Amino acid sequence: MSRGWLPRVTVAAVIEDDGKFLMVEEDIYGEKILNQPAGHLEQGETLMEAAVRETLEETGWHIEIQHLIEFSQWTSPNSDKHYLRSCFAGKAVSFDPNQQLDDGIIQAIWMTRDEVAENLNRLRSPLVLHHIDHHINGKKTDTDVFSYYD
Repeated sequence: MSRGWLPRVTVAAVIEDDGKFLMVEEDIYGEKILNQPAGHLEQGETLMEAAVRETLEETGWHIEIQHLIEFSQWTSPNSDKHYLRSCFAGKAVSFDPNQQLDDGIIQAIWMTRDEVAENLNRLRSPLVLHHIDHHINGKKTDTDVFSYYD
């Protein structure tokens, strides 16, 4: 076993409003890809803080985390990178039209579950629709399972 192997710690947020889900269209190597607001955990922040920050940076939406949907592990067949993804459910609180979106973000878009499913070939990973379906089916864990120590 190689000691140099480290999974990438990522977060994602499933935000539903009136049957539509907040999605991000982004340019990845010239392709228009769809994802939930998602990104990497940064030093000094909790997983929930990372999900809130990434959602704001990628969509302009301030959100409130309600619960954890699931922890997932996935290895990208394109890069062999391994991801440990914490996916949270939350609600949209307010929109900041002046928020500068991250580089590569084309737009934030609200889509139904069926619209997301119709774009399977454009999803960043299979976890995107997987987590929407878990959310729809009521999978949740209270956030009090998390501890953070400095």
